[in-house]
Amino acid sequence: MKRLKQHLISKVTCAAATLAAFCAPAPAQTVSNFPTKPVTIVTAFAAGSGPDAVLRQVSEKLSRLWSQPVLISNKPGGGGFIAIEATQRAAADGYTLLQLDSEHLAALPHLYKSKGYVTLNHFDPVAPLFRTPFFVAVPSDSKWQNMKDLASAAAAAPNKVSFGSWGVGSPGHLGGEFLELQTKTEMTHVAFREVSQLFSSVGSGDVQWSFASLPSSQGIYKAGKLRYIAVAAAKRVPQMPDVPTVGEAGGPAGFEVNSFVSLLSPKGLPNDVKSKIHADVLKVLADPDVKARYNTFAFETITWKPEEIRKNAEAKGKIYEELVKRKNISLD
Repeated sequence: MKRLKQHLISKVTCAAATLAAFCAPAPAQTVSNFPTKPVTIVTAFAAGSGPDAVLRQVSEKLSRLWSQPVLISNKPGGGGFIAIEATQRAAADGYTLLQLDSEHLAALPHLYKSKGYVTLNHFDPVAPLFRTPFFVAVPSDSKWQNMKDLASAAAAAPNKVSFGSWGVGSPGHLGGEFLELQTKTEMTHVAFREVSQLFSSVGSGDVQWSFASLPSSQGIYKAGKLRYIAVAAAKRVPQMPDVPTVGEAGGPAGFEVNSFVSLLSPKGLPNDVKSKIHADVLKVLADPDVKARYNTFAFETITWKPEEIRKNAEAKGKIYEELVKRKNISLD
């Protein structure tokens, strides 16, 4: 009887130990082993666009670095809200990230007043991707040779000079409004649904000028239908060294129009995970293949910390707020 009792005790103890081992939680994830499963990056940009193209290359490099798939989910449209709404309820664990540009961060809260939506109240900046400068494009047969000519024409005929953009609230639109403010002129904005439509219209003279990024306008430029009379940047762009800055071309000194693109996470991402993703993205941006691809698009590599992304977005937001109020611009 005694032996039987000891045997039963031994059996129970063994079973309890086995159950404890079976039910024990898996080892906690640490920043050193992040990520331990696939990462998804939702983007507000369409497949095939410049931001999408570089994101795919960056994601491929991250996938190799992390030994985990990095998946891209394109959700363009709705002023960025389709991508935002698909992401903001995800866990703040680094496994769901969002690619947005500075206008989604800085202009959207002012353009959609009725929504009361402030992007940076719902998302944490994580890592920068790039900044793109914008050129002032005119038809190749335009009489304007520089920014002084453009501003003089606008001053002589208020609201008669037209400029196009790829949508209300886009950097091309708000950049034009900023140029009006700086030159004390009034022009007529024409919004296009398609970027290709915009530059075809500039090339044919249907609109007199527009801001343009190199990748979006190069086809029309190489066809000989566009000229760049200036770049709205602090210094000339290496890909187009003969194109002067707006200030050099007789426009407002120090005038800049650009957009930056970054990765964000739903609010609450732990700092150690944020720091690891940031550091790993910067490693990838330093890769020669990525640098070469950026060069073809005239995208500028930026190495801002998350707090610098927020600071730059907030600075843009102050300018955009003034521009939106000035013309009562709304997407509500």
